[in-house]
Amino acid sequence: MAFKLPDLPYGYGDLEPYIDTCTMLIHHTKHHAGYTNNVNKAIAGTPMDDMSIEALLAACDGTNTAVRNNGGGYYNHALFWTIMSPNGGGQPSGALAEAINSAFGSFDQFKDAFSAAAKTRFGSGWAWLIVNADGQLEVCSTPNQDNPLMSFAGCSQGTPILGLDVWEHAYYLRYQNRRPAYVENFFNVVNWDEVSNRYQAAK
Repeated sequence: MAFKLPDLPYGYGDLEPYIDTCTMLIHHTKHHAGYTNNVNKAIAGTPMDDMSIEALLAACDGTNTAVRNNGGGYYNHALFWTIMSPNGGGQPSGALAEAINSAFGSFDQFKDAFSAAAKTRFGSGWAWLIVNADGQLEVCSTPNQDNPLMSFAGCSQGTPILGLDVWEHAYYLRYQNRRPAYVENFFNVVNWDEVSNRYQAAK
């Protein structure tokens, strides 16, 4: 069962001016396509060939670097595209808003915690909002293409519902070394309806 590169739910230029067209095109057709091809090669003809990507990553112990890096890259980007929208921004509502207020005190305090996780991740990696094993919201970050589905990722194991790619390829054409500006502008494109749906499914 080969994984397929998902189509974007919007055009490459639709997240302008916050994420530029050229970055989106390269990010999707080169980086994500590369992870897709390489994870398929890594699992072809093995017992992992019939596993879902979530099961594959949950079972990964970190020693199979081809699955760890490329499976993580495949999953992380597939989530990333869906939690952004040209009509994004603002704040969540309903059950997700209540859970954020309960876990962090307010949306602004959540935003500060998430932004700090993204800005202080040394080198390449991701910032996450997850639903942990206790059903609670938690912010964390992971290196490279690791994610909270993995038991060794340095993050509580849980279900990611919001992720921000802080690899330089995700922002350098527009922002150069100004990662904080990229992190701040990310909130203008967050698709809170999708994040809310993921929260409801993960509870």
